Amino acid sequence: MSTVARPMNDEEVFSEMNKMVAFIKQEALEKAREIKVKADEEFNIEKAKLVRQESINVEEQFQRKVKQIEVKQRIMTSTLINKSRLEILQHRQEMLEQVFAEAQAALAKVPDDKDQYSKLLVTLCVQAFLQLNDPTVNVRSRKTDVALVQAAVSKASEIYKDKTGKDIKATVVDDDPLADNVLGGVRVSTLGDRISVDNTLLARLDLSSDRMLPQLRNILFGQSPNRKFFN
Repeated sequence: MSTVARPMNDEEVFSEMNKMVAFIKQEALEKAREIKVKADEEFNIEKAKLVRQESINVEEQFQRKVKQIEVKQRIMTSTLINKSRLEILQHRQEMLEQVFAEAQAALAKVPDDKDQYSKLLVTLCVQAFLQLNDPTVNVRSRKTDVALVQAAVSKASEIYKDKTGKDIKATVVDDDPLADNVLGGVRVSTLGDRISVDNTLLARLDLSSDRMLPQLRNILFGQSPNRKFFN
């Protein structure tokens, strides 16, 4: 015996429709929730990427700034060190010049002691004669020293002969004197003045200054810690 389906009444149809609507609504809510969750995840991932990239950019900028500051500091330090070194060198040079100026002032007083100065003139003439080793020489001096030099040349010629066994003709040139700023002493020449020995006090001071400059620096300033060789 077959059963014939009974048509649904309005109330049943409305109930089924409500169920279908509720199901569709539930599916839509779940789908929307899934979309939102996925969107939030993607947003957070992208946000993290942006934050991380920005952090890297900030760190790189910071490091560049640090390096720029370090370079500026090194340049400034180097500039200050060089400036300080130049000031020290200038101060030392001024001290050396003062020492030489005081030595020159002391030498300028040497001729005041006529006896000692006369002996010195003899020694200076003998040295020049021996260096030139020529039978004929010319001797020049300051105008104020001509008389003393003439006497010194006579004695020096005798000493030269005793040392070498040779005669020497030494002529004092009084019409072409040396300038007063040579401080004293003699300039002896030969072969038409082409070869000469400058034994003036100023020339001897200059020569001594050049030779003694390293020793003077050590005495005044001490040995440089950066110097490796001392010979």
